Amino acid sequence: MLTDDLYHELALTLLPGIGPQLTRQLMSYGSSAKNVLHLPPGKLRRIPGVGDATVKILTGPERGKALTQAEASLRKAEKEGVEILFYTNKRYPSRLKLIPDAPVLLYYQGPADLNAPKTLALVGTRQATEYGREQTERLLKGVLPHQPLIISGLAYGIDIMAHRAALQEGLQTVGVMATGLDIIYPAAHRKTAEKMRETGGLLTEFSFGTQPDRYNFPQRNRIIAGLADGTVVVEAAAKGGALITAELALSYDRDVLAVPGPLGAPSSEGCNALIKSHKAALYQEPKDLEQLLNWDAALHLPGKFQPPPSYSAADFTTDEFALITVLMVSKEAHIDDLAWKAQLPIHLVASLLLGLEFRGVVRALPGKKFVLV
Repeated sequence: MLTDDLYHELALTLLPGIGPQLTRQLMSYGSSAKNVLHLPPGKLRRIPGVGDATVKILTGPERGKALTQAEASLRKAEKEGVEILFYTNKRYPSRLKLIPDAPVLLYYQGPADLNAPKTLALVGTRQATEYGREQTERLLKGVLPHQPLIISGLAYGIDIMAHRAALQEGLQTVGVMATGLDIIYPAAHRKTAEKMRETGGLLTEFSFGTQPDRYNFPQRNRIIAGLADGTVVVEAAAKGGALITAELALSYDRDVLAVPGPLGAPSSEGCNALIKSHKAALYQEPKDLEQLLNWDAALHLPGKFQPPPSYSAADFTTDEFALITVLMVSKEAHIDDLAWKAQLPIHLVASLLLGLEFRGVVRALPGKKFVLV
């Protein structure tokens, strides 16, 4: 549904030179995208990180172009049943909010819940072998009792094998795209993508009409890693996108597993190297995954994904507990990341942290970082 808030949020993300970090900074001071886009130059210059070039973009002709483009995109989204999720939207994936470089806006189409209790990413080489297909299908059969949401990148090889095997087993699967939702790439996967759109979903951070530029694919991989509780690399060469996804997952403190392959097989060099270097746990059977992700504790977790509780919400204000929830998952976080993940203005976060520090709940670290005590 076309709303005034979403109209301005989308326009803000379409402005050239206004990336995710700056968008978060602007939102923390302006409270809403509409306010940001109507702030006078003098007030904009008082925001840290905003210089004359940014002021010109926010107040000049580019703003009008972005507003026009946002209106057209919203009408197209409404017509085609595409949901646009700004990072302040409650339906924006909770797991994704916990990574520092998360996109501020997503385009989504499909019935699958992006906040499903259990999520699993499967990635691998585009030059997959019969061994890779067998291991992918075997793995998905093994996790059926948990009914996880399966995430991959719709690419040739292991990605499309994972999506198709998930569909075959009746599991919901979401494809994270490196294009706009109106451009299925590769085109050979259109039929599978249409089935996913009906029963699972298609997701992207790229606006309508975005072509499959090669720079979009590494950017897309961070969303795959950020959406998943754990990432399984089924087959991977010594270099490639699957290893980039694994490294990103590790940097987000997410678990990574790798399926071992025959010694000397080019399609398994990456997996074997991940295991050898202790970057990935060895995957041989579903029990390996269940134990690592703590899925063996309960087959079906009720409700949506929530960070593990360690503190009682009743002892804190809503805003205080939002910060505590972020720190329970992130272990330590910079004040800017806390503001972004908790969706609170930076000045309020500073005040809340000071109060929590006095109460002995958090401790300040060098570099404006904070941890729970």
